[in-house]
Amino acid sequence: MLLLFQATATQLADSTQIVADKLMEEAIANADGLDKLTLITQQLVDFGIRAGERILIAAIVFTVGRFLISMLNRFVGRLMDRRKVDVSIKTFVKSLVNILLTILLIISVVGALGVETTSFAALLASAGVAVGMALSGNLQNFAGGLIVLLFKPYKVGDWIESQGVSGTVKEIQIFHTILTTGDNKVIYIPNGAMSSGVVTNYNTQTTRRVEWIVGVDYGEDYNKVQQIVRDILTSDKRILSDPAPFIALHALDASSVNVVARVWVNTADYWGVYFDINKTIYETFNEKGINFPFPQLTVHQGN
Repeated sequence: MLLLFQATATQLADSTQIVADKLMEEAIANADGLDKLTLITQQLVDFGIRAGERILIAAIVFTVGRFLISMLNRFVGRLMDRRKVDVSIKTFVKSLVNILLTILLIISVVGALGVETTSFAALLASAGVAVGMALSGNLQNFAGGLIVLLFKPYKVGDWIESQGVSGTVKEIQIFHTILTTGDNKVIYIPNGAMSSGVVTNYNTQTTRRVEWIVGVDYGEDYNKVQQIVRDILTSDKRILSDPAPFIALHALDASSVNVVARVWVNTADYWGVYFDINKTIYETFNEKGINFPFPQLTVHQGN
C-alpha cells in the first residue's frame, strides 16, 4: 500500500513536470535579454517548488509508513498471541518484521525524493554484498537464531549457562539472546555462539539433584553422623522420597572425614532446599556435639 501510494504520487508529479520543462525550454530559447533572465529565475523558483513538493511527499510517506509499520507490528503481535506462539519465536519474528518493514520504508522515502528506486535497489544490493561479507558474523548470528528457534535448546524464561555467564533468558532476537543475571544485569550473547557452543539449561528437567559434602572430625561416630543427616533430610517435605536420599562416606581428607548427601527435589525448590539444609546441618551438629574440622598442623620435636 505504501509503495503504491508513493509510486502514484511520483508518477503524477513526473508527468506534469516533463510537460512544464519542455514548455519552459522553448520559452527560454525564444526569449532575449531581460525576458530570458526572468524565465531562468522563474525556472529556478519552479525547481525549488518541485524540490519542496518532493520533500513534502517524502515526509508524508515517512509519516504514513511509520504509522503502518506500528499497526502491522501490533497486528503481528496480536496474531501470535491468539495463536499462542512461543514467546521465544514471537520476539524473534517481531524483531525481523520490524527490520524488513523499516528497509521498505527507507526505499519508499528515497523513491519519493526522486531517486530511481531500481537504481537504488541495485546499489543497495551491491552494497549488501559488501556489507554481508564484512558482517558475516552477524549473518552467522542470524542463522544461529533460526537454529535456536528450530531445535529449542532453551526458551524465554529458562535459566541457562553459556559462554561463561548464566541468567534467565529474557528475549531471543535475530542476532542476540538477551539474559538477565541474578543481580539484574543484562547480557547480550551472539546467537552464533549459542547455537554452536555449550548451553546448560537448568529448567528443562522437572527435578534436580542437590548435593552436600560435610566434613567432621576424625574420631566422630560415622553411624551417628549418618543417622543425624538422614533425619534432617527426611524431615524436609520438599525432598523427594523417590529416588531415596543417598548418604555415604565420601573421603578421608587431610583433616576431616567427609560425608556426602545427595537428594532429589523439584527444580523450583533447588536453592531453597540447598540453603535451608546447610543451616539445619550446622545447627543440629552443634546441638548434637558433632565437631566440624579445621586445618591442623602437628609438629614433632625430637630430642
